[in-house]
Amino acid sequence: MLRSKKKRQTAVALGYHGEEGNAPKLKAKGKGPVAERIIETAREHGVPIQSDPDLVEVLAALDLDMEIPEEIYAVVAELLAFVYRTNNKLP
Repeated sequence: MLRSKKKRQTAVALGYHGEEGNAPKLKAKGKGPVAERIIETAREHGVPIQSDPDLVEVLAALDLDMEIPEEIYAVVAELLAFVYRTNNKLP
């Protein structure tokens, strides 16, 4: 889950199930109260939260359930590495 505090708070959530050939998908996005609810739900479920306003802006432009574009794979891979490290799944 990512959040941004530019202007009104914005949040997006990505989902990834590791299925071969599939990229992470945008599962939720919102601003203001919707963003706050996305963040609250992530915290309730122990989902790590990363702040990256530029990436949030790019991802918020996608449609829900849309796979992330190849152009941002590297950035999202860094985010997934952060999540795995946070969950103690990587050294």
